[in-house]
Amino acid sequence: MSGTGALRAHLIEARLAGTLATPREKSLERYRLFAARDPRALLGLEPVGEWPVAEVLRLMARCCGVAADPVHTRGPNVIDPDRTLAALERFAGRIAAAAARRAPVLLGTGHPHGLLEFYAALADGLAAAGCAVLTPGRGFHADMTTRFGVRTYVLDYVRGVALMRGTGVGGASGEGRVHTHSPLPVRLALAAAADGGGPLPELVVGDHGWICGAGQLGFEAIGLADADDPGPFVGEAEGRVCAVVPLDDAVAAAHYQPLWRYVLNRAELPW
Repeated sequence: MSGTGALRAHLIEARLAGTLATPREKSLERYRLFAARDPRALLGLEPVGEWPVAEVLRLMARCCGVAADPVHTRGPNVIDPDRTLAALERFAGRIAAAAARRAPVLLGTGHPHGLLEFYAALADGLAAAGCAVLTPGRGFHADMTTRFGVRTYVLDYVRGVALMRGTGVGGASGEGRVHTHSPLPVRLALAAAADGGGPLPELVVGDHGWICGAGQLGFEAIGLADADDPGPFVGEAEGRVCAVVPLDDAVAAAHYQPLWRYVLNRAELPW
């Protein structure tokens, strides 16, 4: 599936774009949380602008294709597949540029159950091009606030992709891969890289707190974001996140395979 027509059809069929499983109500609530500067919605970003709810909605309409009418408050949310394809081109361009200069890269995800394979394929392609795929801070612990209270998690890497795991006996890394939108993991990794004398990444690839947290600290950051997560798109609008691909970030892992193959093909990297 290398052509844009076939990929567009796949985006709609897999509900990565087009009509989504995510309800409109959930997205609007996240926009309200972002406008209120709730850390759960900021994802590590510190916006420069005011970003009231109406402006957040207008931005998401431009970037994702969600309905711009604030009176439309119920029903399924949507992402315009053509906006997804255009953003994938920008994303692939950043991947190609990093590969061309053999830049050190850091990849991480807060959605390891669905998105790990997507990032791992990019890590493989970038490594084959001569990029150093960084793994700083492996085994470091972080206390993170969750809906269940404060939990201690461990930074780990799978095929060059950072993720958080639960802690087992004696605080050791457990099997569970943690779903988190927190910027703490990327801050932990970047601090470990700096404290260890580098190298620091020239490109951070990920989602949620990984790209918002890295972009806030001045690193080139690109990634994926759903229509109910305005943080990365505000980061892009304010110039701190470089490329954000709008798509549903919670479908079955296999549905992302055509996307990473498309990106690697456009970046002229092997897979």
